[in-house]
Amino acid sequence: MDKNGIQRLTPVILVALIVAIAAAALFSLGRTLFNVGDNNSSSTVVRPEDVGKEALLSTLSDRSVVMTLRGPIVADENFHSYKITVTPSVRDMTTYRGYLDQKVDAVQLSNNTEAYTQFVYALNREKLMNAKPLEGEANDTRGICPLGVLYEFSVLEGKDTVRKLWTSSCSNAKGSLKVSSLKKVTRLFKKQIPEFEKLSSKVKLSY
Repeated sequence: MDKNGIQRLTPVILVALIVAIAAAALFSLGRTLFNVGDNNSSSTVVRPEDVGKEALLSTLSDRSVVMTLRGPIVADENFHSYKITVTPSVRDMTTYRGYLDQKVDAVQLSNNTEAYTQFVYALNREKLMNAKPLEGEANDTRGICPLGVLYEFSVLEGKDTVRKLWTSSCSNAKGSLKVSSLKKVTRLFKKQIPEFEKLSSKVKLSY
């Protein structure tokens, strides 16, 4: 090839090299951006076991934590239950008679965000919501522990239940709740209601 031919090809070769380098740079940049996006998305994924915990620790005004206790399965006249509900602004306890929840007594007290924060963080330290609900028949509490006590714990957003876990006093029906100490958890709820002993004694449920 003569000198003039080489001179004519030189610009073409340079352009081709520039295009190749630019393409490689764009490819590398694209991979970096996609990897960053993937890393961010994986770091913000909420695991199923974290849903209950995050809901529990929220102190938004529409949040609440509920403990419901059902006594032994007996005649309707002798069946008793109670519910304690705690929100950032209210503490409430209601006692019931019969399977249709006939109200026996109730008390409602004011609350504040700081008190609620201390309460839910104490519950979290006992791992109140560190478990996933059971599914299907395994999560059906009808007739569970007929001679004992059924405990249900819920975290709500408004009227919607975010997570509900349960256990019982029967060794063959431990349910989905995996707390460090059931006694400590129930005591934390009871201590939110100064009149707990008075109200629970009317329905013979001081558990």
